[in-house]
Amino acid sequence: MKHFLQFRDLGRAEFEHLFRRTKVIKDRFKQYVTYQPLVDRMLAMVFEKSSTRTRVSFEAGIYQLGGSSIVLNTGETQLGRGEPIEDVARVISRMVDIVMIRTFEHAIIERFAAHSRVPVINGLTNEYHPCQILADIYTFVENRGSITGKTVAWIGDANNMCSTWMQAAEIFGFRLRVAAPEGYGVDPARAHGASHLEICKTPAQAARDADLVTTDVWTSMGFESEAGDRLKAFEGFTVDSKVMAAARADALFMHCLPAHRGEEVTEDVLEGGQSVVWDEAENRLHVQKALMEYLLLGTVEN
Repeated sequence: MKHFLQFRDLGRAEFEHLFRRTKVIKDRFKQYVTYQPLVDRMLAMVFEKSSTRTRVSFEAGIYQLGGSSIVLNTGETQLGRGEPIEDVARVISRMVDIVMIRTFEHAIIERFAAHSRVPVINGLTNEYHPCQILADIYTFVENRGSITGKTVAWIGDANNMCSTWMQAAEIFGFRLRVAAPEGYGVDPARAHGASHLEICKTPAQAARDADLVTTDVWTSMGFESEAGDRLKAFEGFTVDSKVMAAARADALFMHCLPAHRGEEVTEDVLEGGQSVVWDEAENRLHVQKALMEYLLLGTVEN
């Protein structure tokens, strides 16, 4: 039994398999061909953080594969009254086939997985967002081919997205350049020895000749009290046309959404010809279907 709590929980060959399966599953979806290998399988979705894309993509995905889902918000369960996460894991995993959790501290999902009888997927924690990076890399592959040997520019907060990009860079062998304001960058201890990581001072420096430029909101969920300070600190770290001009002419732009136009990205970049944010958002659905298929059925090639 495998879990997907961090990007590095799977290896390169497993990701290549997921990408092959994503293409097959997506093509079938586009052609209205029914594919339901998970009939009678049940997905439990546990939310401590609010969600739009994560809930819709997982709920639609399990349904399209023939299964069903249950949504559990912590305020509506005993989790909200202090029941130990270990006890919740022991009970839920006896009743469903797979669990997706979207929560705050990564330790919560690790504790759940340690006591679960079924695969657990990280729908987002403060530290990592592996399903989003899975969709991002697939979107790059879909549009430009292999990401190995390419350059990815991350501009903004060195948050859970950035941390997951760091893991992906080691697995896929691409260079990751990170430009963040002072105090919001990569922890030096984590950056030390990261062979595929380059720390940059400015967005233009990070974007120079990059194949992909990507960013996220300046204030992630759970950090709303810092919004005012962050607006000041991140001044000059907006991805605009000048930043994109520093990248390769065929560079892509990505954003995990929701986007705050005029803050981390300008309207013309988000809606421009290099932007693939809507493909990226849709691909959450398809890569997660491939992921659930793999975690429940193993390697499928049909």
